[in-house]
Amino acid sequence: MAAVTGESLASLQEQLADTLDGAELAVAAELFHALDVLDSSPALRRSLTDPSREAQDRASVVRALFGAKVRAGTATVLEAVASQRWSRERDLGDAVERLAVSVAAVQAEKGGLEGLEALESDLLSFRRAVSSSHEVQHALTEPQAEAEAKRKLAGRLSAEVGAEARLLIDRAVTAPRGLRPEALVERFAGQVAARQQRWIAQVTVAKELDVAHQRRLSSSLDRYFGRELKLDVVVDPSVVGGIRVQVGDEVVDSTVSTRLNDLNRRLAG
Repeated sequence: MAAVTGESLASLQEQLADTLDGAELAVAAELFHALDVLDSSPALRRSLTDPSREAQDRASVVRALFGAKVRAGTATVLEAVASQRWSRERDLGDAVERLAVSVAAVQAEKGGLEGLEALESDLLSFRRAVSSSHEVQHALTEPQAEAEAKRKLAGRLSAEVGAEARLLIDRAVTAPRGLRPEALVERFAGQVAARQQRWIAQVTVAKELDVAHQRRLSSSLDRYFGRELKLDVVVDPSVVGGIRVQVGDEVVDSTVSTRLNDLNRRLAG
């Protein structure tokens, strides 16, 4: 991933956090529809990725094209994407796709970690079902097959999945954007898995914790991070003492080894 695109994606995730958290699943569907429009129009993609145009001008193009046809949250996301700079034209569409998956993951996350795990499981179960059958793979990649026929086949293979998985699976089989459908589903699952890390506290300690200590620690971390976390406890004698906790990108480290290393760096400096 080029540096410009990486920076733009990071900026969007931060800028749109509240919008994505408050969006309905229908916003994801509208973003996928907008992506179809972008993918079908090279001229539009060039216009929206032209670095010589001001960000406001690019956003105004999106507003004129989609603003009256989509929900406010969808328009906000599309305008924000158009306002960023992208290394390649395709990166613009990839960002829209990624944000659509984020909306679906946010909806699943309303059920907590269990909701995200269920979504990931639904997606990976479908991927396995497709990968295990050459006939299914052929049917889903046949250029002459109607999109509705592919959607119906996917529905038979994943009849019990939730609404979020249904949207993502249907998208993957009808508009895989140059990938095999099962590969795109796997990529979607990877994005969902990454979001699960926000709900898993990776705890590193020097020695085993008894059940009572784990319960007290779990309660304290839930209060600190503001959500119910699942503990993943790792015993590492090299930390000497104290505790290291990582939830997503956030790290709280009070281990003795870390404090000693900090002290050594200060003495050496």
